Amino acid sequence: QVQLVESGGGLVQAGGSLRLSCAASGRIFSINAMGWYRQAPGKQRELVAAITHGGSTNYADSVQGRFTISRDSAKNTVYLRMNSLKPEDTAVYYCNADIRTTRFGSPLDYWGQGTQVTVSS
Repeated sequence: QVQLVESGGGLVQAGGSLRLSCAASGRIFSINAMGWYRQAPGKQRELVAAITHGGSTNYADSVQGRFTISRDSAKNTVYLRMNSLKPEDTAVYYCNADIRTTRFGSPLDYWGQGTQVTVSS
């Protein structure tokens, strides 16, 4: 089995910073892309940022220049550094990873349980 465990969420004032972490564990042969999504109340889940195994990144327009995604492949961990936080960043943030559990198996999508980020004005 594979687990993704997020940490680092919380309550912060507008303009503040947080760093989210997500560690993958279990039966892992390789991890392709990893990313962060978020879902605010009454809204659809949206991609925030993603990073490939090779380190290429992409960001939602709304977070470009404020958020930075990175990964430590040796630790199977992905991070999201969030600066200049705004009230509209308030959401549950979910970690996602494309993981192959065996050498010849197909990669599957795995999700973390989510961590709440609340930005007060």
